Amino acid sequence: MGLPREYTNQACSMVRALEIVGERWTLLIVRDAVFGVRRFSDFVEHLGIPRAVLTERLEFLIGEGVLERVPGPGKRSEYELTAKGRGLWPVVRALSAWGDEHYAPGGRRRVFVHAGCEGEVAQPGTCLRCGAEVPLAETVMTPGPGLAPPSPEDGQVSALLARPRHLLQPVH
Repeated sequence: MGLPREYTNQACSMVRALEIVGERWTLLIVRDAVFGVRRFSDFVEHLGIPRAVLTERLEFLIGEGVLERVPGPGKRSEYELTAKGRGLWPVVRALSAWGDEHYAPGGRRRVFVHAGCEGEVAQPGTCLRCGAEVPLAETVMTPGPGLAPPSPEDGQVSALLARPRHLLQPVH
């Protein structure tokens, strides 16, 4: 029996946020959307998520205004973060930084760089070189020392995400 999605008898903004993003796949979907994953098949490939679970999560996130379905190439739909969804980036980034600090013995898997001056973007989103607040669209994700090079077993999406790339730009 699954756990209920709602936290009854809890009057707290954090509780409501957890009702939206607290399911185990949700923040990974949001992370991948920031990284540029937009196609259903690419989410499946990169995350290894069951198709039925992904369908349910995407529909839920669309209903909550975190993602929107947009026309893609041909007859395909793609999924894009809304402003509300992009607002989750500091949460995803903070969790990643915490994971790097405590669970990445080889070092950070990804380093974020300001496209304007090539300075590193600190976890709160400020460029360490020029001091600017760096928007997502001006942030470049680069491999960190803890990111293993892609192997032949990795999928195409993993290989693309192992290269330097602007955030929010589609992987295809």
